Amino acid sequence: MRFEFATATRIIFGPGTLREVGPIAAQMGSRALVIAGRTALRPAQGRPARAQPLLDGLAAQGVDAVTYPVAGEPTVEVARTGTDRAREMECDLVIGFGGGSAVDTGKAIAALLTNGGDPLDYLEVIGRGQPLTRPAAPYIAVPTTAGTGAEVTRNAVLASPEHRVKVSLRSPLMLPRLAVVDPELTHTLPPAVTASTGLDALTQVIEPYVSRRANPLTDAICREGMRCAARSLRRAYEAACLQRAGGDDAAAREDMALASLFGGLALANAKLGAAHGFAGPMGGMFSAPHGTICGRLLPHVVAVNVHALQERMPGSKALRRYDEVGQILTGDASATADDAVAWVQELCDALQVPPLSSYGVTEEDFAVLIEKASVSSSMQGNPIKLTTEEMGEILVRAI
Repeated sequence: MRFEFATATRIIFGPGTLREVGPIAAQMGSRALVIAGRTALRPAQGRPARAQPLLDGLAAQGVDAVTYPVAGEPTVEVARTGTDRAREMECDLVIGFGGGSAVDTGKAIAALLTNGGDPLDYLEVIGRGQPLTRPAAPYIAVPTTAGTGAEVTRNAVLASPEHRVKVSLRSPLMLPRLAVVDPELTHTLPPAVTASTGLDALTQVIEPYVSRRANPLTDAICREGMRCAARSLRRAYEAACLQRAGGDDAAAREDMALASLFGGLALANAKLGAAHGFAGPMGGMFSAPHGTICGRLLPHVVAVNVHALQERMPGSKALRRYDEVGQILTGDASATADDAVAWVQELCDALQVPPLSSYGVTEEDFAVLIEKASVSSSMQGNPIKLTTEEMGEILVRAI
C-alpha cells in the first residue's frame, strides 16, 4: 500500500477562531490583500460588514488590509486583476474570506503573485498547463460557508466565460499556509445557500470514499464527514428557514463545517467522481449553484455506478462501500446502495432543490457535457469508467 496526504500547513477549527487570524497574519506579512464577497465588505441594516471583525483584527496587529471584492464565481480575469492589484499595493500576504469563490480567488492570486505570468500559462484544459515552480505567497483561508472545503485543497476553480467552462489552477504549492474554520461565520447563511453548499459537502465525502484513489486516511475522514452531514444538513436547513424568528442550530452548523472541511481534505487526496465530473462543465455552461448541481446528480451517479460495477466489476470494493454509504446515511445497518439513492433524493426534495432543467439544461446539451466531463480531473476518480450511454443516463435522470 502506498498513498500520499497533503493539506494546509495549519488548520484551526472551532467557534470564535476568527479572532486568531490577526496575530497569526502579523507573523506572515505586513500588508494583506483581503478577498471577500461584495456583501461581506458592505455594512447592511445597521450592522457592520461581515468582514469587519477580520479587518479590525488585522488592524489591531498592525497589518494593513487592501480589500478586493469579488462578485459571483471567480473568473480568469478576476484572478488576473486581483494579482495586478496585489502587486500594485505591494501586498506580501493574501487572505480569502468567504465561500469557495473568495477562497479559490485567493489561492489563485497567491500563486500568481510569486510565479508571475498569466493565469493561462498554468490553467488546465484551456491554458498551457505549465507547472507552478515557486511556493505561493503566504495565504490564509477563512471559509464562511460549509460546502466546498476549498480552504484545504490544492486547486482554484476559475470560470472562463468565453470557453463556457470551469477549469483549475492546480498545484501542491497552492495549499494555504493557514485554514481557519469558524462555524459561527455560517450561522446567518440563508436556506438556499445552506442547502446548496451542504449538498456539495455531502457529495465530497461520498465520492472520495468510493474513488479509485481512496486510502485508509481519507476513508476515516469520509466516514465521519458522512455522519456529520447525515444528521445535520436537514437540521441546518430547517434552522436557516427559522432565522427570521431568531432560530439557528449551532451544533448542526458545526457538524456541517466539519463535513465541509473533511470533504476538502478527502477530495484533495483521493479525487472525486462523476457528479463533480459533470458539475464543472455544467457550472461553466449554466448559471446554477455548484452544490445544487452536485445534489441533483449524486443519487443518479450512485445508481448508474452501482449498475455498471455489478455488470463489469462485480468484485469491486466500491460496491460494498456504496452499501456502507447507505448504512451511514440512513442509520440502518441493513441498508444498501439503493437506500442511499432514495435517501439523497428525499433530502433534495426536503431542501427544495430545483431540478437541473429549471436552469436551462436540456438533452441537446448532453453531448457537449459528456465530452467535457469525460476529460475532467474529477471523473478520473470515479470507481468505474462509464460509457457514453451510462453518462447520458445520469443526465436524463437528473434533469
